Amino acid sequence: MQSETSQRLTCQKHLFSFPEGVHYLNCATRSPASRQVEEAGHEALRRTANPFGLKPEAFFSDAERVRALFSRLINNPDPERIAVIPAVSYGMATVARNLPYKPGLRQGQKVILIDDEFPSDVFIWQRVSRELNLRIETISKPDGFPSANVWNERLLSAIDADTALVMVPPVHWMYGTRFDLKAISERCRDVGAWLVIDGTQSVGALPFDLEEIRPDALICAGYKWLMGPYSLGLAYFGDVFDEGAPLEESWMNRLKSNEFHRLTDYEAAYRPKAYRYNVGEHSHFIQMPMLEAALTQLLDWQPERIQDYCRDLMADALPRLEELGCRIEKPEGRAHHLLGLWLPEHMDPLAVQQQLQSRNVSVSPRGRALRVSPHVYNDADDVQALVEALALL
Repeated sequence: MQSETSQRLTCQKHLFSFPEGVHYLNCATRSPASRQVEEAGHEALRRTANPFGLKPEAFFSDAERVRALFSRLINNPDPERIAVIPAVSYGMATVARNLPYKPGLRQGQKVILIDDEFPSDVFIWQRVSRELNLRIETISKPDGFPSANVWNERLLSAIDADTALVMVPPVHWMYGTRFDLKAISERCRDVGAWLVIDGTQSVGALPFDLEEIRPDALICAGYKWLMGPYSLGLAYFGDVFDEGAPLEESWMNRLKSNEFHRLTDYEAAYRPKAYRYNVGEHSHFIQMPMLEAALTQLLDWQPERIQDYCRDLMADALPRLEELGCRIEKPEGRAHHLLGLWLPEHMDPLAVQQQLQSRNVSVSPRGRALRVSPHVYNDADDVQALVEALALL
C-alpha cells in the first residue's frame, strides 16, 4: 500500500500526553494512547451514559469501520475476512480449533514454531499436538545473538511435506529479527502447510501486504503497534476457514442478527467468511471507537514512514551503543521499530532495565537482550537519554 504522501514524518510527540522528562522507548510492551485515541474513549464513555434511542445497527457499525480500516492497513481487499478478537491466544485457539479439519492432516505431522516465541503462540500448539498426535519442531536461533540469515535458512529447510502448520511472526518479539515471510509463504504453499502469522509486534509499524504474503491467518493484538486499547485485537482468516468451527456461538455472528425482534427465530446460518470468529459482545462500545481512531492515525502516518522515522531516529545512537559493548542485528536482518540490544555478558538485562527506569528511560529486558522499541512520538532527547544512561553502567 502506497502512502498518500512521500514526505518524511516529523516527531509526533505533540499528539501525546507524555510528562516532561519521560523517555518512553517501549511501544513493544504497550503503546501510549494518543490524544486522539484518548478523546475517542472519553466521547464513547459519555455516550454510554444515555443509551436512549440506541439502534440495532449501532451494535455492528463501529466494528465494520474498524474492519475496513485494518484491511486498508494490511492491503486486504475483503473486510469480511476480518474478525474481532480479545487476544492473540483467542485467535490462535480459533486456528487450532479448525486444524483437525485441514485437508490431508495426518498423525505424525509437525507444527513448526520458532525459538523463544511468545507463550500465547506456544501453549495452544503443545496441547493440540498431544490431542492430534502431531509433533512440534522448534527452529532454534543461532548461538550468541540471532542472525536473521541463518535463522531464516533453518526455518525454510524445516518446512517439508510432513509440515501441517507454520507459526511465525514478521519480527521476533524479543529481538526484532525479521523473518522472510514471502519465502516462507511460498514454501508453505508448495507443501500444503497452513501459514499462521502473529503480527502483534509489527503490523501498524512495519508494512504488511496480505495479498503478497497470503497467510491462512494473521492474528494481531491491538494494544501495541496498532496503538489501540487493551483486550481488543483483530484477525484475518483466509478461505480455508470459511466453513470452520468458531470457539463460541455468539448470536451476533448469525445472519439477520441485527433484527432484534426476530432473535428467537434462532437463525442457524452464520454471517459470511470470518464473521463467525468474532468474540461475543464484539461491539465494544467504548474500546472500538478508540481502535478506530488509532487505525485512522496509523493510516495517515503509514508504516513505511514509521519505519523510516525510527531508522533515522536511531541511526547515530547505534554505533555508540556498539562501542558500549552492545551487539545489534545487521540492518537488513531486523526491523527499525523493535531492536534487540545484546548486552555485554557481565550485565544483567533486568538490573539494567531497572537502573534505566530510575532515570526515566523505559525499555524492556527480554532474555539476554534489552528490547528498545521507539515510535514517532520519540525524539533525539529520548535516544540520547538511553545512550547516556547505558554509558554510566
